[in-house]
Amino acid sequence: MWAIIKKEVRTYFLSPIGYVFIGLFLFMSSMFFYADILVTGSTMFSSMFYSLSTILIMIVPLLTMRTFSEERKDGTEQLLLTAPRSVTSIVLGKFFAALIVLLIAILLTLIYYVILMFLGEPNIKTSLVTVFGFILLGAALISFGMFASSLTENQVIAAIISIAFYVVTWIGTPYLSSSLEPLGLMNMFNRFGNGQIACTEVVAFLSYTVLFILLTIIVIQRRKSVK
Repeated sequence: MWAIIKKEVRTYFLSPIGYVFIGLFLFMSSMFFYADILVTGSTMFSSMFYSLSTILIMIVPLLTMRTFSEERKDGTEQLLLTAPRSVTSIVLGKFFAALIVLLIAILLTLIYYVILMFLGEPNIKTSLVTVFGFILLGAALISFGMFASSLTENQVIAAIISIAFYVVTWIGTPYLSSSLEPLGLMNMFNRFGNGQIACTEVVAFLSYTVLFILLTIIVIQRRKSVK
């Protein structure tokens, strides 16, 4: 699996995708750091990540839309499926590679925390908990994006499916059913802002992630069996 992770991470940075994703992430981080913190005089580093979470649902498909759809379109999926590696290791390798790119982008935002330390006294506990929740949110979004990519050979369609799902779990759940509102990904993330680990939400995020990783494995395994 480690070989797959290295290959996929290298692929992200041998193409514009990794740079575009990190560039957009840092650009929006700068905008929100200025608007939510500098302009308001706030010392809440976590407020930047609340705003970033609304952008994350739009840019995560940049990382995930090509994970499997590109393999199918280019005809290299057969080589992937006949490789002496299990489908599980392939899927997990692609998942962790995308997550690593996201983590790199998050680590680069720590420069804003350093700047904020010179301007005030940010609450490090609340900041760390919020970033932790943000990572869980990103992992859940990546897992579904991979699942969407496994369903089609068209990267654009995979991206549209992903964004549609993200939007529904963000603003659609209250309209579908009030009982589903607490299960919305964005609603779960918002509960990390009090500086305490929200155990129920951690389990929910991990369940989302594991569920769609398993569904992706099933889809790829069935395609491998057919071929």
